[in-house]
Amino acid sequence: MMAFSIRTQFNFNDRGLCYGDGFFTTVCVTNGKIELWHLHRQRLEECQQRLGFPTLPMQAIECEVKALAKDQDSAVVKVIVTRGEGGRGYAPPEDAQVNINVSRSSFPSHYEHWRRYGIELELSNIQLANQPILAGLKTLNRLEQVLIKQDAVSMQCDDVVVCDANGQVVEASAANIIYFENGNIYTPDLSSAGINGVYLQALRNSVNIQDTTINFEALLGVDALFLCNSLMGLVPVKRLASRYFDITNSLALKSKHLRNAN
Repeated sequence: MMAFSIRTQFNFNDRGLCYGDGFFTTVCVTNGKIELWHLHRQRLEECQQRLGFPTLPMQAIECEVKALAKDQDSAVVKVIVTRGEGGRGYAPPEDAQVNINVSRSSFPSHYEHWRRYGIELELSNIQLANQPILAGLKTLNRLEQVLIKQDAVSMQCDDVVVCDANGQVVEASAANIIYFENGNIYTPDLSSAGINGVYLQALRNSVNIQDTTINFEALLGVDALFLCNSLMGLVPVKRLASRYFDITNSLALKSKHLRNAN
């Protein structure tokens, strides 16, 4: 049986702290209900398998998440998994004792305003490295995103669009991108960089979303642009750099093609 520990704190020697050796998922709670839990579970299991972690105690994790979600009108529950302590340098221990942290925080109050009135974006000066081995996974290695957020602070915008080292659009600072063009729905290819978001996966289950490569200049010319993640839902973009979008048209396209999306 796998050794694991569900705890509220991590030791300074924990590999998650020392090396970012771990992964996480962030769950939306509404009226005591865990939103999209089956997809969050799949995310945790995919990370465990691709990163070579022992099998996770999913039933125990789910019980902890449900306990924190109970009686909450609106909240966020975060699950962090690390490989624990041990190993020589970067080399992981042969028999890892996985550490799991499940915590709750308040729901970001500005997301409802974003969904209703849209957001403004700029192009980030930070580019994402291309690493297919980690592409799609939500690992604890988020230093790129920290720098992206730091870069965005100096800009007059709500968020930023991030490209990879080849100049191809990947995602926003903490959200996936979808866009409408000529009656079709697209999202940037995530095979080399970026995170395959839970909300994006949920949208794929109900509508055809095509993966594509697109540079920033081409993105300025699309019909409608949205950001999405499991907390904010689907948020329309009203400005991208010098391009202004007709929010009424964007929301009409959303209602037509994505009827069940928040």
